[in-house]
Amino acid sequence: MNKQIDKEQLFSCFKDGMTVMIGGFMGNGAPEGLIDLLLESKVREITLISTDTAFEQIGSGRLISAKRVSRLIASHIGLNPETGRQMNSEELHVELVPQGTLAERIRCAGAGLGGFLTPTGLGTLVAESKQTLRVEGKEYLLETPLFADLALIKGSQVDPCGNVFYRGTTQNFNPLMATAANKVIVEAGELVETGGSRLKRFTLRGSMSTTSIRERSYDCSR
Repeated sequence: MNKQIDKEQLFSCFKDGMTVMIGGFMGNGAPEGLIDLLLESKVREITLISTDTAFEQIGSGRLISAKRVSRLIASHIGLNPETGRQMNSEELHVELVPQGTLAERIRCAGAGLGGFLTPTGLGTLVAESKQTLRVEGKEYLLETPLFADLALIKGSQVDPCGNVFYRGTTQNFNPLMATAANKVIVEAGELVETGGSRLKRFTLRGSMSTTSIRERSYDCSR
C-alpha cells in the first residue's frame, strides 16, 4: 500500500499543546525536514520528549530556540545553552530523566505496560513525588509510561509502505518512539523500492508509521 500524504495532510497532524517525541541523539538521526515543517506550522505549547535538545540550531534544539516548547522531558540538556537559559528563567519546564529510564518509560508505553520498577534515582531529585515499592527487601521507584500524540523520526532507507531501515547509530531512540505515539511520521533519508534488494532488512514495520521524504509523505498508519 502506498501511503503518501501531502504537506497539508501532514500539517493537520500538528496541534497546539500536543505531546511530540522526536528521535535523534545530539542531532544524529534527527528528522530535520520534519522539524522544519513543525516550525513552519507555527504550533506552540509543545510538550517535547527527546533524549536531548542537541544544539541551538540542530535537531529538536531548534524548537527550543524558537520557543515552541513549554515542557521538556529529556535525559540531558548540557549541549544547548538556550535550553538551560529558558529552564533557569522558568520559561520552560524541564523534567530530567536518566537516559535508561527514559528509554524504558517509552518502551513501556509501546508495550502497553503500566510502568516498571528501577533503583535508578533513589535518594535523588529524580525520586521526588514518585511512588516507591519494596520487592524482596529492595526498594524501587515506580516509573510510569511516556506516551505521545505524535512521533517524528527518521530512517536511513524507507519504502513507500513505511518499512524503515536504520544505518548504524542513526537508530538511537527512533524505533522505540515509533511504538509509543498515536501517530508516527518518518522522514526518509532515501526512498527505496518496496521489497527491493536495497532494503535488505527493516527495523520498523510500515503498519506503525507515516513516512515523509522531502516534499513527499507516506501515510503508513492506515
